[in-house]
Amino acid sequence: MSVRLAKENELERVNELRRQVNDLHVKGRSDIFKPGFPKELSDHVYTIWSDPRQRIVVCERDGVISGYAVLNHITRPETPFMTERDYLDIDEFCVDEAYRRTGVGTELMQFIRSYAEELGFSRIELNMWEFNADALAFYEEIGFTTYRRYMEWIF
Repeated sequence: MSVRLAKENELERVNELRRQVNDLHVKGRSDIFKPGFPKELSDHVYTIWSDPRQRIVVCERDGVISGYAVLNHITRPETPFMTERDYLDIDEFCVDEAYRRTGVGTELMQFIRSYAEELGFSRIELNMWEFNADALAFYEEIGFTTYRRYMEWIF
């Protein structure tokens, strides 16, 4: 298994995994997410690819891209009520359904942590949807903690 920065010719496979994420989101919150994977979503991976503040990381197992993550360098300036924040955000994360619970996610996260430390970051953040209990269990198992929560009141 190898984890590394993605190559441009692997972005179509990354999109196959991005579609799995979208389908999961549609299933979990069809009131928010749209079904399908239109051209705008497919093309967005190239926008990510060309953004110098973002990186796409892939895990390759048995010659197959079995997982990916989109990393985003976020800088929040100081405000009257908050200190400046500079961190690495995991904007997207997916392990192919066929490779879940085989160590791919853990390998991706270990790479991401080492990559963040190499670049001098002291924190990694991510957000996730509450319906995704499997993802929450995984993130907590590897050491993520909740520090902020979004809530809603539907009526």
